[in-house]
Amino acid sequence: MTPRSSRSRSGALATRRRSRERQPALDYNSLRSLSYHLGKCFWQNIEQHHPDADSLRLAPDVIGQWKQRIATKDKTVTGPDGRRTSAKVERLNHRDTLTQVRAFYLDIAQWALEEPGRWGPWVAPSPVRANELEHRKLQRRRKARVDARTRERLPVLPILVRSVDQRRRDAAATLEAARHTSPGEVFTAAGQQLVRAVVPHGTAGRIWAEDPDTGKRRDLGLEDERAFWTWAVVEVLRATGIRIEELLELSHHSLVQYRLPTTGELVPLLQIVPSKTDTERLLLVSPELADVLSAIICRARNSSGAVPLVRSYDRRECEWQAPAPLLFQRRISGEDRAFTDETVRNMLDQALIATGLTDTIGDPLRYTPHDFRRLFITDAILNGLPPHIAQVIAGHQEINVTLGYKAVYPEEAIQAHMAFLARRRSLRPSEEYRVPTDDEWQEFLGHFERRKVSIGACGRAFGTPCIHEHACVRCPMLWPDPTQRDRLVEIRDNLLAWIAEAEREGWLGEVEGLQVSLAGAEDKLAQMDRRSPGGTAIDLGMPRIAAAQPTQAEGTASLTQSLDDQQ
Repeated sequence: MTPRSSRSRSGALATRRRSRERQPALDYNSLRSLSYHLGKCFWQNIEQHHPDADSLRLAPDVIGQWKQRIATKDKTVTGPDGRRTSAKVERLNHRDTLTQVRAFYLDIAQWALEEPGRWGPWVAPSPVRANELEHRKLQRRRKARVDARTRERLPVLPILVRSVDQRRRDAAATLEAARHTSPGEVFTAAGQQLVRAVVPHGTAGRIWAEDPDTGKRRDLGLEDERAFWTWAVVEVLRATGIRIEELLELSHHSLVQYRLPTTGELVPLLQIVPSKTDTERLLLVSPELADVLSAIICRARNSSGAVPLVRSYDRRECEWQAPAPLLFQRRISGEDRAFTDETVRNMLDQALIATGLTDTIGDPLRYTPHDFRRLFITDAILNGLPPHIAQVIAGHQEINVTLGYKAVYPEEAIQAHMAFLARRRSLRPSEEYRVPTDDEWQEFLGHFERRKVSIGACGRAFGTPCIHEHACVRCPMLWPDPTQRDRLVEIRDNLLAWIAEAEREGWLGEVEGLQVSLAGAEDKLAQMDRRSPGGTAIDLGMPRIAAAQPTQAEGTASLTQSLDDQQ
């Protein structure tokens, strides 16, 4: 063993030991995620770029470079000219790796207290600080991205539903027309003209057709099967909001009945087996969903009328499930096989390509199976379903998780504001909201024309009287015009002369009123001074660059001389 391999083996051994320590308390998917973050994203990355690292006690420069590498990833971008270039983009989930690495170091420190001989040699300071894992801002950004994704896909969901339903109908009509057509003959179905292909050595039961314009040969049975199951996936996901693993685990036994104790009516229910949260739940089957499930069962039945028993492979637990009459199964090479999540995603991608829908940047719009779950919860709550009921239907353990799935629409704020205005208007006289007459409209316009006075404009509201009996200098609602400053100064000087005359003649009653007007005039002059640009600009001159760095005393003398020159 080389020295390099022995040094790098120490960190790998620590990560392997930590995974084995956590293995009894984790399922396979969580254990795989833990191994991915610690083994691949952390230690393998350190080994590739820093082969001299011989322990978990990493140097600060090694830690800094590692954090920069995992924060970005390479993305291939195709330009308008068709050239493909590689660009660095932010890795959205790189903080998940930081969280696992910090927990890795803290776990070792805790285990060293319990078993010093075993874990003591591996203890080292954590390269990830606690403040680097602040997720509030990131969670808000993620919520904004998810909400934008939901708002982009919810309005076009009816287009996708109509498209997959039309493709299913067209594929079924084309296949049925081909069955009644002899090989080599031309037939028309679903608005297209095809020729029943002659396949001497074709597989029994498969029907082929050729396009006379392009000569392309098509397997009509395969097209019908793909169109049907794509329609079935879209309908079940959008009507139930279940997870992809729950969809693939639906079986003939999932359909149960419940008799209402009040009316005795039989209600169909769909039983969702425990999956992510290990919680079983029952969903009400609507008439539309019942038609879809009925069509699926009819398609899945074999010649004996029963749904075949098939085994499915759980990719999250890496184990084969017991045979069950799964609804989502198909026959491949004479064998009944269950659908996989990859097959479902591919069918959704092909369905979206057929619709021609694009996102905000012009790329083809994509739907993931989990998008239907967000759309279902958002649409249900927007249509009045209480959030705690949506939580039960979705199978969430916390209501905050359910509210996180719900996208916020500006329409909600608009509707709430309009409802508030309607309630407020209902409390006021209805005649205030009638159509104004011509005289009332002219009176309203004339109000603004009559607000202009000699020294400014009056700001009183429409329909209110003048509280100072047109003594505008006293009124706080007067907005003085700076261009009329000379007139206001003349009014102030006249008031001073009147006050002096009143005091000289002994008209004490006049003095009090004139002083109120004088105070108002001086206040209006002060308002003009505050609004007018005051002061003069001072030219500080251009700074002089000295040949050498001056001392503090020389700098003080230079600044003093500069100020003297300016004065």
